[in-house]
Amino acid sequence: MTAGLLALSMTVLSAVSQGQTYRAPRTADGKPNLNGIWQALNSANWNLQGHAAAQGPVYALGAAFSIPPGLGVVEGDEIPYLPTALATKKANQADWVKLDPEVKCYLPGVPRATYLPYPFQIVQSQKNILISYEYAAAVRIINMEAPTKSPADTWMGWSNGRWEGETLVVDVTSLNDQTWFDRAGNFHSDALHVVERYTPRSADTLNYEATIEDPKVFSRPWKISMPLYRRVEKNAKLLEYKCVEFAEELLYGPLRKKPRN
Repeated sequence: MTAGLLALSMTVLSAVSQGQTYRAPRTADGKPNLNGIWQALNSANWNLQGHAAAQGPVYALGAAFSIPPGLGVVEGDEIPYLPTALATKKANQADWVKLDPEVKCYLPGVPRATYLPYPFQIVQSQKNILISYEYAAAVRIINMEAPTKSPADTWMGWSNGRWEGETLVVDVTSLNDQTWFDRAGNFHSDALHVVERYTPRSADTLNYEATIEDPKVFSRPWKISMPLYRRVEKNAKLLEYKCVEFAEELLYGPLRKKPRN
């Protein structure tokens, strides 16, 4: 009888604990502490939607540079393109090696910066939150005071943030139309509006959501979500990854007066 009561108690306690919302450690001003180095571990940068493994662009190298399979991070696995925009997406996908801004080392934009296969660092203060990305030394500053407006469109947009309980909500506007969402040719216009949500789910994981709205390209808003994982190596840090020099030959080589021997 005692053993049965003990088993029942453990079951109840387990159910209660699973129903509780994780409460993150606090910063000095009482806000959830998201400081740290984080990284997405998925294949969303290749394709936001579910996809099979596929041959890469360099056939002579066999499995090297092949496309890894992925379950997809889009809610419902559907991106609601307008008909003309869908045609552009397909054209992008067919020629992505030449057209993808990542190939040219352009800044990745939002939300793509989050799920590139490289880490990024969050540094909090009371007035601003800095997000620094390893890829191309990209940087964002999230304003945590009264919302402000950007003077112009930029690659990484303009970010105003607020707290909703445990969740950091970031409203991103003023993004230019030069970035893509992935290597599958998914794109947007200069009307893109992104609302991000970063929610701690354990000491070393965050849940990331981004709601995407662009009436020039999509028929309705749509959402992506994924876990982000803390880099827990004792010497974890962002390393220098200035990829501009890797792309210079691709971008400017044809402009040389004399070809290289």
